[in-house]
Amino acid sequence: MSQQQVAAYLHLDVREVVKLASRGEIPCRKVRDGFVFRKGQVDHWVWERMHTLGRDRLAAIEKGVSAHHGLDAGGLTVCSLIPAGGVAVPLRAKTRNAALLALVRLADRADLVYDKDELVAELRRREELCSTALFPQVAVPHPRHPLPWDIAASFVIVGLAPRGIPYGAEDGSLTRLFFLTCCKDERTHLHVLARLALVLHGSGVIEELTAAQSAEEFGEMLLRQERAAAARA
Repeated sequence: MSQQQVAAYLHLDVREVVKLASRGEIPCRKVRDGFVFRKGQVDHWVWERMHTLGRDRLAAIEKGVSAHHGLDAGGLTVCSLIPAGGVAVPLRAKTRNAALLALVRLADRADLVYDKDELVAELRRREELCSTALFPQVAVPHPRHPLPWDIAASFVIVGLAPRGIPYGAEDGSLTRLFFLTCCKDERTHLHVLARLALVLHGSGVIEELTAAQSAEEFGEMLLRQERAAAARA
């Protein structure tokens, strides 16, 4: 991608992209006329910083990503990918590995996973690189790369562990809310992550979701919050 394409993709001014590239703050390669970027590296760079961005910036990024890929920024993204039975309240797990296993089992029961053991192994490898517990009380476990051949369709599986699980959050806090996100392609992957981050940045959203007493109540809360986030986007 050129610096102009990255600027449009992330809804940034070209001068801001050049400044980030010049300072080595965004992965790129210097060429005679400026900088060039690999889209996969840009996507990873965005995800690693989503928890530090405000709602306006997240909404702008989602709008840019949606336009780039021809997706509907105003439609449901997260809730539409949760299968029947894809919400566990409570999530019966006390460790990181147990949480991953429980989430993948739900996806397997929905006939969305071809090899659940390989998916669990891939998720573990991702967590070893860097914990996906980037938001307060929330983790978004996902593979390092999209899985076009290992899953039947893109999906999101949700679990709520009321007492919290030690999941590697940077501040050492416990993680209670889990969004297992697995996509068949990069465009869906970043679109879902951007929407989810936008939803979680809503005032009081995490507190509301972690107070849910049932899967049905949780689903209703999340649907309401995503519709509000889509309206902002």
